Amino acid sequence: MKVIDVKNVRKYYGGVRGVDGLTFSVEKGEIYGLLGPNGAGKTTTIKILVKIIKDYDGKVNVLGRDLKEWDEGYYNKIGVSFEFPALYSKLTVLENLEFFASFYKRHLEPREVLKLVGLNESNMLVLKLSKGMGRKLDLARALLPDPDILFLDEPLEGLDPESARRIKDLLLEMRDNGKTIFLTTHNMYVADELCDRVAFIVEGKIRLVGNPKELKVRMGKRAVRIEYLDEGKVKIAEFPLENLGKNREFLDILRKEIMRIETVEPSLEEIFLKVTGRRLI
Repeated sequence: MKVIDVKNVRKYYGGVRGVDGLTFSVEKGEIYGLLGPNGAGKTTTIKILVKIIKDYDGKVNVLGRDLKEWDEGYYNKIGVSFEFPALYSKLTVLENLEFFASFYKRHLEPREVLKLVGLNESNMLVLKLSKGMGRKLDLARALLPDPDILFLDEPLEGLDPESARRIKDLLLEMRDNGKTIFLTTHNMYVADELCDRVAFIVEGKIRLVGNPKELKVRMGKRAVRIEYLDEGKVKIAEFPLENLGKNREFLDILRKEIMRIETVEPSLEEIFLKVTGRRLI
């Protein structure tokens, strides 16, 4: 079931292109990543989807309705967290969440949401929070309405490894519970670990959409790489998969001490470069 359906969307800022001919769809219960370098159109796309930008051409349907027909009730259905948190610096962590919770017809308990994101400093003023704490609080704010769709812009930026792992696990659990997550990032590792599908966007247009693992198989070499010890030295050899079982050199190496054997696959960044001719950063 499509919960987001975008067809031929165009947005220019004067003579500067935001997106042009943007077309894609997102299914219920998937994590969909928009992957591209700065200036590719990621932020314009997410601002259109959350109704910050309203003067665009084309068709956008969200949760079965034309986006332009949604009233303020739309914000009871979605959660939004941008790269730069929208918080009140002179209020405490808990006061911020209680204030934002008052906007919704129904919402999760603020203290419970803080537990979900691993933020324990409920009485600390926001102005004293680290960047990572601020990101977690902004995500907690986005989770308050228990949204059907969660829109995230660079969701793990500024988080330490432990916090990033916690948030990844939370997002995967939400997906498994039927929530839809739309995220934008230039971080290939985030996209690779989290996303069911990724879309490569460059110059306001989507160039390729697919599952990360399937893209690696489809666009990678059909080969294996083997790392082994030979007379006390570590050596590496690569062999095509075709007729591998009859390859005498490969079979001879298997008699030696094998340290590692793996298929050869490109990274998402390498695929992005191959498809678009651009680097992610």
